Amino acid sequence: MKNEKFTQDEYDALYEVKRGIKGDRVSACVGRNSKRLSGLKLISIAHNGRISLTEKGEQAIFLRRCVQALRALSEQAGAPIDADVAMFLGKKSHILERAEGGFEISDKGRESLADIISQGY
Repeated sequence: MKNEKFTQDEYDALYEVKRGIKGDRVSACVGRNSKRLSGLKLISIAHNGRISLTEKGEQAIFLRRCVQALRALSEQAGAPIDADVAMFLGKKSHILERAEGGFEISDKGRESLADIISQGY
């Protein structure tokens, strides 16, 4: 999954599938991207046509949220980030807790973010 790059439209489709598809028809966004996302095993399509997010799809969304959090913290220390993302990045020593509250990116986090950006993400 490390070398797979997704477009904003594909991420939007993943988020929509995660929220749940209401009704019998999928949106144009999900329809456009379902073949590729299914081929990469990020979503599964049942025989009855029901689309659901796979564990790999959940991981792709979570990793994107982590990268977005690192970017936000690199621009502004103390930027709000989700608790699960903060816990994960804290365990990996990518962020540090600030005395005045919130988090800031660590040197290790800056190196990781620079590597991610150099790969085109």
